[in-house]
Amino acid sequence: MSEFSETPARADTSSATAAARPLHAIQPLPDQLISQIAAGEVVERPASVVKELLENALDAGTRTLRIMLDEGGVKRISITDDGCGIPENELALAVMRHATSKIRSLAELEAVATLGFRGEALASIASVAQMTITSRTADAPHAVRVDAQTGVLSPAAGTQGTTIEVRELYFNTPARRKFLKSEQTELGHCLEQIRRAALARPDVAISVLHNGKAIEHWNASEPPARVAKILGETFATAHLPLDKSAGPLAVYGCAGLPTASRGRSDQQYFFVNGRFVRDKLLTHAVRAAYEDVLHGDRYPSYVLFLDLPPEAVDVNVHPSKIEVRFRDSRSIHQFVFHAVQRALARHAGASPETTAGDHAAHLQASADGAVSFGASPAASAGFAASGAMNAAGGFGANASSGSSGSGFTASQPGNTWMRQSRMTQGTLPVAQPLAFYDALFGRKDSSAATAQGATLFEARDSAAEGPSPYNASAPHASPAFHSADDQPLGFALGQIHGIYVLAQNAHGLVIVDMHAAHERILYEQFKNALADRTIAVQPLLIPQTMQADTVEIGTVEEERETLDALGFDLAALSPTTLAIRAVPALLKDADLQALARAVLSDLHAYGGSRVLTERQHELLGTLACHHAVRANRRLTLDEMNALLRQMEATECADQCNHGRPTWYQLTLSDLDRLFMRGQ
Repeated sequence: MSEFSETPARADTSSATAAARPLHAIQPLPDQLISQIAAGEVVERPASVVKELLENALDAGTRTLRIMLDEGGVKRISITDDGCGIPENELALAVMRHATSKIRSLAELEAVATLGFRGEALASIASVAQMTITSRTADAPHAVRVDAQTGVLSPAAGTQGTTIEVRELYFNTPARRKFLKSEQTELGHCLEQIRRAALARPDVAISVLHNGKAIEHWNASEPPARVAKILGETFATAHLPLDKSAGPLAVYGCAGLPTASRGRSDQQYFFVNGRFVRDKLLTHAVRAAYEDVLHGDRYPSYVLFLDLPPEAVDVNVHPSKIEVRFRDSRSIHQFVFHAVQRALARHAGASPETTAGDHAAHLQASADGAVSFGASPAASAGFAASGAMNAAGGFGANASSGSSGSGFTASQPGNTWMRQSRMTQGTLPVAQPLAFYDALFGRKDSSAATAQGATLFEARDSAAEGPSPYNASAPHASPAFHSADDQPLGFALGQIHGIYVLAQNAHGLVIVDMHAAHERILYEQFKNALADRTIAVQPLLIPQTMQADTVEIGTVEEERETLDALGFDLAALSPTTLAIRAVPALLKDADLQALARAVLSDLHAYGGSRVLTERQHELLGTLACHHAVRANRRLTLDEMNALLRQMEATECADQCNHGRPTWYQLTLSDLDRLFMRGQ
């Protein structure tokens, strides 16, 4: 009883204390406190200080930056530039709140083109650290130093430019200092800020020292060299140049190939008017462009720049200036999405060099013009593209289909990205009828198998006994190869271990992973059929039954409309049994029970509405993978050539929908080097 009687007494005491607490009168806050409150948004950690000082240095027109850090930037941050400098009579103003040389009016704020403009960074930093600024202009007889705490000016030694030194971050707010991480962690964040500035301005030489030791140095260089230096040689040899403009909009840079994807999103850099941003709209646009070629938990790498009129983007969203808002966000999203998607489609076949043999895997320009393949009208939505379905069912895009470019240029000072030679689309004839192709891959052909242990040439000769659609005058001979033939992937020679197809084209030897290639072809067929709502359904004469758990039974009942849209007719016969009564016609020869389980698993994980929208690519990938031709399937030369022709007519044919490459090119020069010919 005593326990319950004490509780109200404590509550009454608390209420009385609260009621007795005096209320403060409304009055302005001291300037120091205002700056410390602002510092909570601007100065989150040492890396925030580095970012603000770098932006000021770049705005000042620097060409050389020297950055010194001690203890991860907590003990000291010193950044020296060779920019225009700060006049002596403006040094004291530089550390005042909301004092800036960047803007003068609301109109200038709405069209700001500099990295910094708020006029609060230096004041915020000075409120939580010990800061000095030493600067000299071109016409000054000597440098001048100002102490941010006292405002005292004093003569100093120094060349033209500015040195800002920040010591003992959060020395007067120890509670904030406790939230900082280890020295290496804080150093890592500082280096990331410096890398962003280095990618945006490859014309600026940057050196970084930590605890007196040099840890990074980048000379002023061309953009590709700077990108290779920062993102590594893997990205440098496995990316696609991008350069697309439409009116006042321009997106340029380089997008990593799906084969160079990463398990983390740590190599994704997007710049808007030269400013690094982390924007969900732009990230989603790029990710959507990769959906056809990159699935699962893999992340693409890219360094992309978006230029647009300053008044079309609001950079004054957050004090950190890392967030932006677009006036017409939908148009920006579609522009970036189609630019990246078209770059991936236009450069189909421009795979990176193999790591094993350093073999260039791109098609050289032929005498008639550069050869490329894989772009369809679907890939160029929103651009001036034209294409026509030929009689064989493949797509051809003419040379006037718009040029996304192979290099990239920037409007920022010193940010001139080197242009490279462009690849133009050529019309790609598909000689193999699709009906014949579908029949080949939809039936079990005893003639496709060869005797165990047969050599490559025995398999080729035996396969060549059948008629060939490539040589009407000699129906029983294998297709003869001529250097004048314009098939980018050439003509099949044979198979290796039932996994790889070898083909000869004008440049040398092409090696094709037949499962990955067939998977991409089926994926695109499913995607187009689903988009057109024309998926052909194959009813089963005798329905197949399969054991199912309660989750699968429930998914069939809940997602019946989605299953119908995908061409599946599944029915529950009992609480533990499902009947498969119809499947998509393209999958009629697949393992139907395994296929049904995979589809139900995707529907259960994501739901029907998501599967048909943002998760559509994963589901279609599952369908394609289940029916793609498997390893150890012996193909005839006709089947191999049919596969090659269909690859040439398929969008993004250089990789499967999981990001794996489908083919590589070994040129004659590569083969000569392997056998030391001419040495």
